[in-house]
Amino acid sequence: MRTAIIGAVLSMFAGAASACGAESDCVIGDRHYRIALPDATAPVGAVVHAHGYRGTAAGVMRNGALRRALADRGLALIALKSLSDDWVIPHAPGHPDATGAEEVAYVAAVLDDASARFGLDPARMVAAGFSAGGMMVWTLACALPDRFAGFVAIAGTFWQGPPESCATPPASLVHIHGTSDPTVPLGGRPIRETRQGDVAEVIAFYRAFGGFAAVAEVAMGDLACTQRRNGQGAILDLCLHPGGHSFRTGHLMAALDRLGAAGRF
Repeated sequence: MRTAIIGAVLSMFAGAASACGAESDCVIGDRHYRIALPDATAPVGAVVHAHGYRGTAAGVMRNGALRRALADRGLALIALKSLSDDWVIPHAPGHPDATGAEEVAYVAAVLDDASARFGLDPARMVAAGFSAGGMMVWTLACALPDRFAGFVAIAGTFWQGPPESCATPPASLVHIHGTSDPTVPLGGRPIRETRQGDVAEVIAFYRAFGGFAAVAEVAMGDLACTQRRNGQGAILDLCLHPGGHSFRTGHLMAALDRLGAAGRF
């Protein structure tokens, strides 16, 4: 009897420790993430969101408009947390020796954990991020293209410039940027010992890498988009708006619509 009671107590505490969601951390090793689930019984997809500089998973969860918009589509919101104040990826300020391997492994672990713990559909994951988080999204598109249905980078690209190559198959990616962005200009700017990448250079690199060809110029609200597609059906879109350095839920929803219309999500 005593053994059974102790076992029940330990089980209760283990269950409490594993409980997590929008208001509490889902712990994996020495890292964590947070998740907001929609009201659904069947496996759902998710937007895996990378925060900006000095952001947090808890901070992402405070964006009620984003949570509601995704829940209305039956999607979960997974909020990541960088290794330090910023994402530790190649050429990032203060991280001269960074390879991005730790961050990439962390995201892969989050995908595995969230799919197993919450019954999410691993084929319906989209990576999205703003500013420094957009730089993380480009890193993931290059490193883990087969783990996501698509990628949405907002106001951020590779530090310094594109890598020599990326993993295959080429990812489907929508890049959104303000033409008057002073924080991360389209052409980049110096930051301490490094500099931001040039969006046109990065798009040209990935266009050649993935064999993307322009198919249309399309307006989506205030977004003016150059749409590209390759022989495998993947898309590469550059969508510009006249604003500055900002994250708008509507822009992300437009990108999800584009991925869905292309049959990627």
